[in-house]
Amino acid sequence: MGIGYDWGMSIRDARIEDVPQILQLIHDLALYEKAPEEVHATVADLEQALFSDTPHVFAHVVEVDEKVIGIAIWFLNYSTWQGKHGIYLEDLYIDPQYRGQGYGLLMLKHLAKICVDRGYGRFQWWVLDWNSPSIEFYKSQGAVAMDEWTVYRVSGSDLDKLGS
Repeated sequence: MGIGYDWGMSIRDARIEDVPQILQLIHDLALYEKAPEEVHATVADLEQALFSDTPHVFAHVVEVDEKVIGIAIWFLNYSTWQGKHGIYLEDLYIDPQYRGQGYGLLMLKHLAKICVDRGYGRFQWWVLDWNSPSIEFYKSQGAVAMDEWTVYRVSGSDLDKLGS
């Protein structure tokens, strides 16, 4: 599935040959988010996650003049209250030299259309508290902060301990 635009830009499903560029953009995003040491994913990890027989993670790319300049990586979540699936956007990243040209907005619209077309009940993501440019951008598109919720995470040795 892809959408082409007259000005040399398209949004399309990621292909396996895009994985090295996707991983580079993930590294770039981690650097932007001040956590480059936290990326441990490999090309093989992404190939398995995105292109297995039954993937549970999905990716779209923004391509300009046949160059991948942006990514959206997402998976399905589920609302028991709505009784419907939704999209959880794990990563949305546009190469900084291409920002401000509407590519991020077009990707959000693309994913929102998937939600609408498939009857999903919500589209959500996290954003770092200090990332005011993204926060303002998301608010301008109708996104609402879920301030009353606190995210919890268990990982590493604590996850090992909890799971044993």
